[in-house]
Amino acid sequence: MPPATSSALPHAVSRLRAARLARSAKPFLARGGPRGERCPGCRLVPSHCLCGVHPMVPTRAGVCLLMADIEPLKPSNTGWLIADVVPDTFAFGWARTEVDPALLTLLADPQWQPYVVFPGEFVAPERVVTEVAMDSVAVPRAGVEPALAKRPLFILLDATWPEARKMFRKSPYIDRFPVLSLEPEQLSRYRLRRSRRDDHFCTSEVAGLCLDLAGEPLAAQTLQAYLDVFTHHYLQAKHQLPPDWQGAEHERLRSLTAGG
Repeated sequence: MPPATSSALPHAVSRLRAARLARSAKPFLARGGPRGERCPGCRLVPSHCLCGVHPMVPTRAGVCLLMADIEPLKPSNTGWLIADVVPDTFAFGWARTEVDPALLTLLADPQWQPYVVFPGEFVAPERVVTEVAMDSVAVPRAGVEPALAKRPLFILLDATWPEARKMFRKSPYIDRFPVLSLEPEQLSRYRLRRSRRDDHFCTSEVAGLCLDLAGEPLAAQTLQAYLDVFTHHYLQAKHQLPPDWQGAEHERLRSLTAGG
């Protein structure tokens, strides 16, 4: 018996999806469920809904998703999972000819230090960093409170690899930010879509690696466990099999969220 559905307010990716659907000339049809019915909270067929185990972990870091046009509509999109787990997740649709003013406002907010997450091999070496700054911005002085370090904001290009490369080249408003190049040692465990390169990760895996670098191990581990649960439910529904609520995926997620 699946847990009760969460009543949480729609997050940034959910709102972007709704806006994208509102602009569509024809309905977007996702396969699965009676007449393609899917839960609006987790995008799975109702029999495999996992809204009742939706975790959220307070973090100092934030995530900014720049999403290719169709990404918010895909049931397999994992940017949605990031928004479920990380409270300060922002999502914007990407277009070559226009930029959402709210995105520019976010990137100019002095509380954030944006990092564009992208492979360093495609970037000028002087822009590439492999660590996230954690120290204070200012040196303490007598009678003056030290400035707090800026909060890391990870800009993730949520798209196919060819689309992401185009987005990186044609988004001049991110050119002034450092590029965080990840060097993960493990291969991707994501099983819902295939990539031609073994070193390509799904969006939520990338976010987990970034959170780990930002000193947020609980959020990183929870996001990975939540991805495993989502993948299990998605594939079980695809094969018309019930989800295993007592399986290893759920047990791992419960162990991480038991104290929350």
